[in-house]
Amino acid sequence: MSYVKPAAVLEAMIETGAAKARLSVSQMILRGAMAGAILACATTLAYTAAAQTKLGIAGALVFPAGFVMIVLLGLELVTGSFALIPLAVLEKKTTLAKMAANYAWVMVGHLLGCALYAALYALIATKMGTDTSSPLVQTLIQTSEAKTVAYKQMGGEGMLLVAIKAALCNWMVTLGAVMALTSASATGKMIAMWLPIMTFFAQGFEHAVVNMFVIPAGMMLGANVSFQDWWLWNQLPVLAGNFVGGVLFTGLLFYVAQRGIKPSEERKPAANADAAPAAPAGKSA
Repeated sequence: MSYVKPAAVLEAMIETGAAKARLSVSQMILRGAMAGAILACATTLAYTAAAQTKLGIAGALVFPAGFVMIVLLGLELVTGSFALIPLAVLEKKTTLAKMAANYAWVMVGHLLGCALYAALYALIATKMGTDTSSPLVQTLIQTSEAKTVAYKQMGGEGMLLVAIKAALCNWMVTLGAVMALTSASATGKMIAMWLPIMTFFAQGFEHAVVNMFVIPAGMMLGANVSFQDWWLWNQLPVLAGNFVGGVLFTGLLFYVAQRGIKPSEERKPAANADAAPAAPAGKSA
């Protein structure tokens, strides 16, 4: 069977986190850039599906395609790593310095990939800057403003709100990364990943990498959002919330729940109660 038991999943999480921390700087940037661009493309796919069907849930149903591509291709998504690398640190398979370096360089890659796709998509959506009537242009502008100035107008409560939405978001996103380890088959991985990613997107939670595309794209298209609005009222609190959600709600809780259990000890089959008792030594049955 392709199902991987939870204790074995925990071991895979730790080893995966350690492997991510060992990547070279160039690998982290390149893999992060590719992942950022793919997730940005999945975001515009979701917006297109919602616009065509007039149903927001349609976007949530197709958005996980981007996450699936990222995981199956072995690319780097910093939000998923928020649940994995800290466990490798706990098990002394890597260091805090290497964890921080991975997060920093992968985010550099995300920003590059998202910015490139945003620029290219803006040209497509506006027909090379000649037409801004597309509903998708307005969606990006409105979403960019809703993710920044709307929180700014709420003040401190807005800052807390965006952080909470980010923590809940990455609880689901990191579950997607972990669920990918619960199957040895590509089909099983895809189905397992799809469920939590669809859940987060459908509820409008805040994801740092998605926002690295949506907010700059909206700014390019004319959203009333400043660089300060972007980073102070969204990007930084969302990164903090994503980290808390990933490391606490998924990484540490799963680690505590499964720690000390060996994969070979999980659900050992009980002796058949209907079987005849074994014959005493030295006597025939």
